[in-house]
Amino acid sequence: MASPGIEVELLVKGHSDLGEVAPEVKPSDSQTSVAIAVERSRLQEMLSLLGLETYQAQKLTLQDSLQISFDSMKNWAPQVPKDLPWHFLRKLQALNAEARNTTMVLDVPPEAWPAEKESQAEEEMMYWDPAEDVAADIYSFSELPMPDTPVNPLDLLCALLLSSDTFLQQEVLLKMSLCQFALPLVLPDSENHYHTFLLWALRGVVRTWWFQPLRSLGSFREDSVVLSRVPTFAFVRMDVSSNSKSQLLNAVLSPARRQWDCFWHRDLNLGTNPREISDGLVEISWFFPSGKEDLDVFPEPMAFLNLRGDIGSHWLQFKLLTEVSSAVFILTDNISKKEYKLLYSMKESTTKYYFILSPYRGKRNTNLRFLNRLIPVLKIDHSHVLVKVSSTDSEGFVRRIRAIMCSVARSPCRRVSVEDMAHAARKLGLRVDEDFEECQKAKDRMEKILRKIKDVDAYKRDELRLQGEPARRAAQAEREFCQLQWVPEPPEKHRAELRRRVLELRVQQNGQEPTSGVQEFILGISSPSPSERQYFLRWMEWGLARLGQPRPRQPPETLLTLRPKLGGPSDLTEPLWPEPLGVEHFLREMGQFYEAESCLIEAGRLPAGQRRFAHFPGVAVELLLGGLPLELVDGATLSIPVRWVTGLLKELHTRLDRRSRLVVLSALGVPGTGKSTLLNTMFGLKFATGRSCSPRGAFMQLLPVAEGFSQDLGCDQILVIDSGGLISGALASAGDRFELEASLATLLMGLSNVTVVSLAETKDIPPAVLHAFLRLEKMGHMPNYQFVYQNLHDLPVPSPKPRDRRQLLDPPSDLSRATHLEKQGGGFRTLAGLAERQHVWHIPALWHGAPPMAAVSLGYSEAIFELKRCLLENIRNGLSNQNQNIQQLIELLRRL
Repeated sequence: MASPGIEVELLVKGHSDLGEVAPEVKPSDSQTSVAIAVERSRLQEMLSLLGLETYQAQKLTLQDSLQISFDSMKNWAPQVPKDLPWHFLRKLQALNAEARNTTMVLDVPPEAWPAEKESQAEEEMMYWDPAEDVAADIYSFSELPMPDTPVNPLDLLCALLLSSDTFLQQEVLLKMSLCQFALPLVLPDSENHYHTFLLWALRGVVRTWWFQPLRSLGSFREDSVVLSRVPTFAFVRMDVSSNSKSQLLNAVLSPARRQWDCFWHRDLNLGTNPREISDGLVEISWFFPSGKEDLDVFPEPMAFLNLRGDIGSHWLQFKLLTEVSSAVFILTDNISKKEYKLLYSMKESTTKYYFILSPYRGKRNTNLRFLNRLIPVLKIDHSHVLVKVSSTDSEGFVRRIRAIMCSVARSPCRRVSVEDMAHAARKLGLRVDEDFEECQKAKDRMEKILRKIKDVDAYKRDELRLQGEPARRAAQAEREFCQLQWVPEPPEKHRAELRRRVLELRVQQNGQEPTSGVQEFILGISSPSPSERQYFLRWMEWGLARLGQPRPRQPPETLLTLRPKLGGPSDLTEPLWPEPLGVEHFLREMGQFYEAESCLIEAGRLPAGQRRFAHFPGVAVELLLGGLPLELVDGATLSIPVRWVTGLLKELHTRLDRRSRLVVLSALGVPGTGKSTLLNTMFGLKFATGRSCSPRGAFMQLLPVAEGFSQDLGCDQILVIDSGGLISGALASAGDRFELEASLATLLMGLSNVTVVSLAETKDIPPAVLHAFLRLEKMGHMPNYQFVYQNLHDLPVPSPKPRDRRQLLDPPSDLSRATHLEKQGGGFRTLAGLAERQHVWHIPALWHGAPPMAAVSLGYSEAIFELKRCLLENIRNGLSNQNQNIQQLIELLRRL
């Protein structure tokens, strides 16, 4: 804290020697050109060093980063600088909290090692980590040469973002937010001499929080960080500061007895490496309250901005921060005449300014004179000047900073969203990444569709006409017709009646025309521009998600409240929980049009030349190849639209040409057991997660295998299936619903080469999945099973002992379930033997700490990587069922 003596001196009127404020001296054109050339040279050198120069014309895409390759199967460390971006992306995709600690392995030939180390050359992978003093002592790293050209992590991040398209940028920022890393807000680009405000890249980040008192009615909120208006505090450096902004920000954001390193700083690994291209970067992070007073350092959400570099060299960014912040904290050791002039030019600003000084390191008397002059100009007083020296009580100083922020937030202050910041950035001449023509055209199309949606239920009924009751009746009739093939001598009259009923319903559907909203959607996803299609889909996803998010509202249901009660709804098509309107509903409507038309053509009721919707599968497959999960099992009717799915797979086979060898990997489990998060973390996929009202259907997404690895792995693509909300956990006495779920589980597992069963409790195998095991055993089809127990409640993780395997598949205590399974004969012995032959995994808790400020735990990320490695090893070693091509998969789908 500042001493009383210093506070008194600040008010002394002794500044006559400062003279009048001279106009700012602007650099000449030649000086500016030289500076730009130097920065351009630095950027090109960095891009060349990291192997990213080839991605300046053709940007790195999200699909490039998702390819399965040799590197997907090993916990490798970079050996040369060109490995660094890929290593960072792999770690980030796996939500590894150490992604920023990207250092190179000592790539030293054995002959260069000390003699006593040669015997370890082939056994030990040698890493250089200054934090591991013990390891350094054991392996005598001081005797080994250091890796060349270390790269500052912020330079690596900037180079990677400058080389990525907007969709990969969005994914990188989303993963960084889950790791609780500070996110780039303004990206400097000295090559083209402009800076980019990353509005689009931040749109995918959605956060939840609770207001105090905890979990009271209306206390829960969920919103995009782009749209939330919150008090915002900026931290900047003027000239030189012996105090670290980033360390101070981390201390302010960290709860008691736990240090969070949201912002990278000088004391972290590689933190002292000089920044070459990241000066001028503006980062942003948020605090969101949990509703618990003992954990929350602030009672409401707040945003924090951090400018890398000196404000004198990055005046445009500083100007932006002063226009969007509730308060600006300026850290400095010295206030010279140059800095004084810069601050004097801000005299019209309404922002509150605070200075954090280290006067004993600088020119103390000069600082005081300039501060006295600035006090009336910036409308501050002595309470706005804080002094922090080495002897200052750090905890007390942090408490004082927090108290200032709370005081500012309580008073009338500027509250801005990231969208508001983007408006200010445009006025200052910064480029906003969302202002491209393709992005804006896609947004306009989305808004045209959403303007018609006043009531979601009414829109589904009036605009998505082929769904709802018509689709349910058609699915039920076709289901009954299909089941007749297992009846030894089915009554021909009943068969004819079912066929007549199906055709009648399909004729009614085919007589409809796509409504204006569906037509607009089809135009959006049929755009000849792949980027415009992707922009449109993202806009639709966000726009529809906001329609289903009334605020304020209660917190989402837990796993227990989601699970249906014993003897749940007897109507097997009745939703177990509300299903929000999503992109899948529009694609489902397209599928129903295609399904009805194909059915009539098969029956000879419609000439093939009159087809109107034959191109729909091709349009949808383009989305699948672009990374969008497509619905395999209709969540509304709990059925597979076989003609539509077959059309999709045929079109996919055509598009992939000779690279159509498939491995099918499925994940089954009750909603809320973390299976979708597991798949997304393992492979970087985009299955819906974290919502109590997520889609009920099963979805599939395609993972390409790198051409150089496909021969070794034995396949060209991996088709990943997420069972979504299909497996409800209903008990046998739920009747028809249980039978239907068991059939669907049998189908999904029957299509699969590898099946992951996600469990929340050691005895929580859903009865429908148990039943599917037994059915497939009788058929002789046994995929490679992996049972994954996820610790959802932050409890200690048990060790995988053999007794856990036996407990996992002990006979269920519920009598009705046991009676049902007993009919299969020897089922429990089969399952017990299965558990001994297959893997049982224990995954640590997802979060390290208490949400919403918790990061993904390192243990979770590392366990998921080991599971991924095991799955790929099993595929490569042929431990899964024989791999198949798409044509074989179509035949298997029809048989099942």
